[in-house]
Amino acid sequence: MKEKFLVYKLSETVKNTSKIQSQLFEKFNVKRGLRNADHTGVLVGLTKIGDVLGYKHLDDGTLEPIPGKLLYRGIDIENLVHNAQEEQRTGFEETIYLLLSGRLPDAEELSDFSRLLGESMALEKQTKIAIMELEGHDIMNILARTVLEMYTYDSQADDTSRDNLMRQSIDLIAKFPAIIAYAYNMLSHSAKGKSLHIRHPHEHFSIAENFLYMMKGSDGYTELDVRVLDLAMIIHAEHGGGNNSTFTVRVTSSTGTDTYSSIAAGIGSLKGPLHGGANLQVGKMLKHLAEQIKNWTDVNEIDNYLQRILNKEVFDKKGLIYGIGHAVYTVSDPRAVLLKEMAHELAKEKGREKEYNFLNLLEERAINAVVNRKNARTKKLVCANVDFYSGFVYDMIGLPREVYTPLFAMSRIVGWCAHRIEELNFDDRRIIRPAYKNIGELMPFIPLKDR
Repeated sequence: MKEKFLVYKLSETVKNTSKIQSQLFEKFNVKRGLRNADHTGVLVGLTKIGDVLGYKHLDDGTLEPIPGKLLYRGIDIENLVHNAQEEQRTGFEETIYLLLSGRLPDAEELSDFSRLLGESMALEKQTKIAIMELEGHDIMNILARTVLEMYTYDSQADDTSRDNLMRQSIDLIAKFPAIIAYAYNMLSHSAKGKSLHIRHPHEHFSIAENFLYMMKGSDGYTELDVRVLDLAMIIHAEHGGGNNSTFTVRVTSSTGTDTYSSIAAGIGSLKGPLHGGANLQVGKMLKHLAEQIKNWTDVNEIDNYLQRILNKEVFDKKGLIYGIGHAVYTVSDPRAVLLKEMAHELAKEKGREKEYNFLNLLEERAINAVVNRKNARTKKLVCANVDFYSGFVYDMIGLPREVYTPLFAMSRIVGWCAHRIEELNFDDRRIIRPAYKNIGELMPFIPLKDR
């Protein structure tokens, strides 16, 4: 009891010690969240890997909203996705090669690279044993723990030469699907009493198909499931150096630490509900809306309920419509546009067109509600972001909620590795060290006997 009171007593001090008046940020020109007043990110570095475009800079210094673009090494992801779809092949392996090397592979290079990924996918015996013996309750934590453990088995773990960084990157990218699938199967076995399935990956399968095979078995998925998951992985692979998890990887990499420590830090960042966990919040909200709105085609009923969400009257009472709005994208999020295209096709195959149509109408009305809400500080264009459709897509494929955020990590590991390699190999690199201004008051020291 005394220990609990001491913890409570200490926790109460946080009310005062962590209180910082909002006007002080303006007084000292602090860019909270590293964001400028116009919602753009504070420029802290240069990169040649990815670019996120939602505005056009005009000659008068103002910003003009434009349809969103996401570029991988200067190539529009729409072209990557649509070309793979036209040629009826998966495109994630090609995307990995592009992001790591800076150029598109030819047919022979892509075949060799895909083979290398397939051959690298199987986990070491001790890694599988560790996943099964230590278990765990959150797959993101299991993933981070496993990555840190892989340091032990790498005889060149601390080597940051170009060759070794590329070797480690390919190995981690290839092994993430098996780690996540095995971790989920173990969690499902220990927590839910389901049969334990540890399926060995097929070297000739794509990464998307191997993941579905390891999760569900050979009869548990369709060709369209593979194509849609492959698309989801392509559009989540990279999003510029400014997103929180990639920036975390770059910050830690700038210290010269090992690859496994840096990637584990990125996993920890992505786990946060304001970053990679956002699609889970969207899923909860959509389930709530589907239950509470009686007529899924009634615009007035939908508008009224969305307004109640914004007024903090219903759902989680935070006044947020999850999946709507983005820090950079305004007119559209290209990832959401591409995923929505395939979601419609998948909904037809799964007999869930009614849900898709409801989601489509919700997107339209939610954007309208957010843009036109009363007492808004600014009138800013907003759009549905990728999280609005990703949860619905994963559910149609038959993937459990426990792997939604790990799926994000399974894709984003590519961008993390590309940014780590860049951070450690440009000529003018230095440790990233921003500044914090101390606004606390000076206090006199009082001897222990006088306190």
